[in-house]
Amino acid sequence: MAYIVITYSERTHATSPHSLVFVLPFFPLISIVTVLSHVFTTIFLICSFLYLILGTIDPYVKFKLEGKQFYKCKVVYKSLNPRWNESFSHPLRDREHVVEVRVYDKNRTADEFMGSSTISLKHLQLYKTYEMELLLDDPKSKEDNMGVILVDVCLMFRDATIKRRNSKMETYQGLSLSLKNQMWTGVLGITLVEGQDLPQHGRGDIYVRFRLGDQKYKSKVGLWREQFDFNQFEDNQEPLQVEVYSKRGRKCEESWGLFEIDLSRLPLNERQLYTHVLDPGKGRLVFLVTLRPCWGVSISDIETAALENPDERDTVVDRFSLKNSHKCVGEVGLLQVKVVKANDLPATDLNGKSNPFCVVELGNSKLQTHTIYKTLNPDWNKAFTFPIKDIHDVIELTVLDENGDKAPNFLGKLAIPLLTVQNGQEICLFLKKEDLGGTSKGTITLVLEVIYNKVRAGIRTFQPKETTLMEENVKFSKKVLARNIYRVRKISTAVLYTLQYIKSCFQWESTQRSLIAFLIFLVTVWHWELFMLPLFLLLLLGWQYFQLTGGKASPNLDLESGKKGLMDKIHMVQEVVLAVQNVLDEIANIGERIKNIFNWSVPFMSCLACVVLFVATALLYFIPPRYIVLIWGVNKFTKKLRNPYTIDNNETLDFLKRVPSDVQKVRVQFYIQIGKEFPEDVCIICCSRIPKCCRNISSGFV
Repeated sequence: MAYIVITYSERTHATSPHSLVFVLPFFPLISIVTVLSHVFTTIFLICSFLYLILGTIDPYVKFKLEGKQFYKCKVVYKSLNPRWNESFSHPLRDREHVVEVRVYDKNRTADEFMGSSTISLKHLQLYKTYEMELLLDDPKSKEDNMGVILVDVCLMFRDATIKRRNSKMETYQGLSLSLKNQMWTGVLGITLVEGQDLPQHGRGDIYVRFRLGDQKYKSKVGLWREQFDFNQFEDNQEPLQVEVYSKRGRKCEESWGLFEIDLSRLPLNERQLYTHVLDPGKGRLVFLVTLRPCWGVSISDIETAALENPDERDTVVDRFSLKNSHKCVGEVGLLQVKVVKANDLPATDLNGKSNPFCVVELGNSKLQTHTIYKTLNPDWNKAFTFPIKDIHDVIELTVLDENGDKAPNFLGKLAIPLLTVQNGQEICLFLKKEDLGGTSKGTITLVLEVIYNKVRAGIRTFQPKETTLMEENVKFSKKVLARNIYRVRKISTAVLYTLQYIKSCFQWESTQRSLIAFLIFLVTVWHWELFMLPLFLLLLLGWQYFQLTGGKASPNLDLESGKKGLMDKIHMVQEVVLAVQNVLDEIANIGERIKNIFNWSVPFMSCLACVVLFVATALLYFIPPRYIVLIWGVNKFTKKLRNPYTIDNNETLDFLKRVPSDVQKVRVQFYIQIGKEFPEDVCIICCSRIPKCCRNISSGFV
């Protein structure tokens, strides 16, 4: 798919213009064209000479396509010559479309139409900037001159990574149907270091986009120190594209510079430092690039698979044996996937057949089988080998239906963790839906083999996980929110149960249990050493392992599934929202109360905190912590014995509850600050003015 970019923005005198981007995909007649380049050009939008009888207006602009609004800019108040510094993107299906630009005046009652114009893209050449003067027109107005909009327009091929229409299906749309371009011979390692001399004010959040073929990566916001790898394909000589963005709000983003790196000139295994100058006044970008050769990638028939040859298998086993753990530390292991066949796939064509092919993914590595046309029971008989970078990765197999120049149709998916693979066994698994949440129609037959070095895999576990190069468009889902709340509730319930069990030991509800707990506490604290903490966790893991192997316990994977009625769903949403509200309120209250202790909002509480901290400092300095813990524990265990009717409490929480949060400070204004007295006419209960005639009645609050 190819894209056309239209940019538009204001022009300033001090710096280069900022860009506002439209993304317009059009479809060539012969085949889908891959994205050729990504360029932001200088654009400006100055709306001037708007006709009004008197005064100023509050103008804003709407952009429409086929009668539907796709962008609305901000309102500039009290101006006849407004300036907008915004950027946005929108996909268009056809280059023949016309973009309509409409100007409105923001009023309290109803917005007033100030004129419109159109941008025709049909006769524009690619990669050429056109300065357009759009005359505003209103057929209902008797005025001849409604104003002018000046626009710089540039059309270019562009990848639709800024704004996606359908992220899941567009992931499949970029798949190449030829096998020879799938093989990669190298790995391009990129380390994003820093930005230098970047503007400090008014530039929003800064991030970087990298693109190599259909592999895309977007850095985190900020400056940066991120590392990731691209696969370097044998027959793909495209350059690495790097572009720096500044994002303001949800839709406004500005390009600070685009440049390309010719990878054909990079030497192998040598780290190259790049410092590229961005647009004038935007600073520089610093990053490292390293090209490393890749080992272990292959596609073959099952009969000629790599591990079928005894000599090659022995070589691989020796390569990842424990005695060679010190060699090639970056290579964890090798995965071989034999995709044998699939059965009973769903039909997508009118003739009751499909054109299935299978995509195998491991991390950022992706290979695929050939397409077998007009069948629901394909026999691929292909073997794929992948180098394993992380033993905790998951193999994903996606069965798709080839659909000509359109995006492939989804037929089924499967995900298998590497650590669960049983070598050499032929398995037949049911395909699942796209979100892996339910079973789909059809099965797939596989043979998996994993050979890896456990020492290297263990070391790799303590290193950062590989970054996903394909961006994901995460959207809000009530179902996901409810599920996550349910998961948190299960964990919090288990924690509360444990705390209640410990609390019951202090309450002497069971004399035998409390006595054993008291003796364990005394012995542990008296003989406490730091090594006992990991020893305790080790014993806990061992005890849980024996519970599982003995069949006395099993992992609980219940995620509260099942159909629910309308009222159940409404009550579930209410419970979720209420739970989130209460949790956020508790967290905010604790944080604000701690803050208000240190900023002396209530001097009495701050002075009391100073006394407590001074006493705690003296006690910890003169008395060993072991004795302090013993005294605290003996007091806790014997409190119920000394006074059976005592109420258990937490001194720290009780202290914090006396400190007002910011919400309470607003509701009940605290004038009890250093050197400040109560105002005469303010009620400290409701924070409102008291009429003079009511002072006698309210004298108790003033």
